[in-house]
Amino acid sequence: MSPQSIGFAIVLLAAIMLLGKYLRVKVPFIQKLLLPSCIIAGFLGLILGPEVIGRLAEPLGIEWLADGGMFTADIFDVWGEMPGLLISVVFATLFLGSRIPSPKRVAKLAGPQLSIGVAYGSGQYVVGLLLALLVLAPLFGIDPMMGALIEIAFEGGHGTAGGMRPAFEDMGIPEAADLALAMATVGLVSAIVIGVAVVNWGVRTGRTRVLKKVSEQSTAELRGLYSDDETVYAGRMTARPGSIEPLTLHVAVVGLAVIIGWLLLEGIVWIEDALWGQPDSLWTAPGEEGTTLLGYVPLFPLAMIGGVIIQVVLDRTGNTSLLDHEMMKRIQGLALDILIVAALATISLTVIAEFWQTFLILSVAGVAFCTFMLLYFTPRIVPEFWLERGIADFGQSMGVTATGLALLRVADPDDESPALEAFGYKQLAFEPFFGGGLITAISIPVMYATGSVYIVLIPMAVLFIVAISAGMIYHRGVRAGRWTDPAAEMGPAKS
Repeated sequence: MSPQSIGFAIVLLAAIMLLGKYLRVKVPFIQKLLLPSCIIAGFLGLILGPEVIGRLAEPLGIEWLADGGMFTADIFDVWGEMPGLLISVVFATLFLGSRIPSPKRVAKLAGPQLSIGVAYGSGQYVVGLLLALLVLAPLFGIDPMMGALIEIAFEGGHGTAGGMRPAFEDMGIPEAADLALAMATVGLVSAIVIGVAVVNWGVRTGRTRVLKKVSEQSTAELRGLYSDDETVYAGRMTARPGSIEPLTLHVAVVGLAVIIGWLLLEGIVWIEDALWGQPDSLWTAPGEEGTTLLGYVPLFPLAMIGGVIIQVVLDRTGNTSLLDHEMMKRIQGLALDILIVAALATISLTVIAEFWQTFLILSVAGVAFCTFMLLYFTPRIVPEFWLERGIADFGQSMGVTATGLALLRVADPDDESPALEAFGYKQLAFEPFFGGGLITAISIPVMYATGSVYIVLIPMAVLFIVAISAGMIYHRGVRAGRWTDPAAEMGPAKS
């Protein structure tokens, strides 16, 4: 593959992203769904590629489109590699540029939020794996470990689903990536539709603490643009351009975080090979083959740890201001946009058609579980501002963090409640494990290496029960006056 092919594939991807943004600005139906432009662009790439136009070309007699649609095979090869590379950039930026608060402060405000978040993540494993064991495996012959796709697709989102494609391919289940991407789309759209409906229901029934009437979004907000009277900065200049461009500095630090993650991954793989991964390993019996487990772990959760290590060093040395978190979010957003467009454009519709029962059952079960969590358990766990704080976790559990924040913007447009702060603190403890973290990364590899889904199902079931129980105990303690929820002292007064 020539450098020109790689460069043209990237330029073409940018053009499709711009077309996706144009449709977001011009099409009211898309605006009402609050669909990000990258999702729209991804579907455009899918339609124009070999899976849609390419398949329709021969019946229509358009032979020049039959091979790859509007794109060549080289372009699709480049796009197919992008998600696995860019997911490490997305996770490396999560904690860079923002001082990591003390565990005491995080626990004080984000305790109930963390209970809800862990219950979403662990519960998706429980629901998916039980369905796979009881329905998918006996009726359709599906490997039970595919039940883990609910958490990977819903909690992890398009980025995680696309980024784990190399790991799925290494384990011999490449179809898992296509199913996960399709399920992530179902989760994202369902989160927006159901989330907005729940917020409006909450306003009508008096369950919201902030909104007292339905707040219509402006035309600029629906289009995904800022109005002329809004001043928004992409980031803070932390270095003088005469020495180094600030964006260059931030990108370089992200690269360092990824390198640290790679070194960590190589280190744990080396330790595994030395202990049990090879036939002549320390813990391997004579004549037995080694067991590969950590070798299937993708790079991105370790890249996130690399970012945390850099940020801790900066905090301890008094150089926190060297990086700006808003600038890091712009780098993260760019990588995530490119990742999502490339991942969606290269989905195999043949795989989805072949495994449509699995796709349908897991998608419906995931949506039903998350909706039940929001409406039943969240009011019984979060003592104050339950709808404002719960809607953010609901959106994240079915899409991405941006979906949760978008729904929070609908429920609390002027940031009057403690929901945003609590959600942010919860992310610090939650992201390293679920939604693309360590548990997401190793769940299927662990089941694949051991040949048993129970090694994940049982711990997740226990974790789900503990998270729900701890949250409900805390809620009852606050209502009984045994302790005070700090959120009660924040936000608007009760009506």
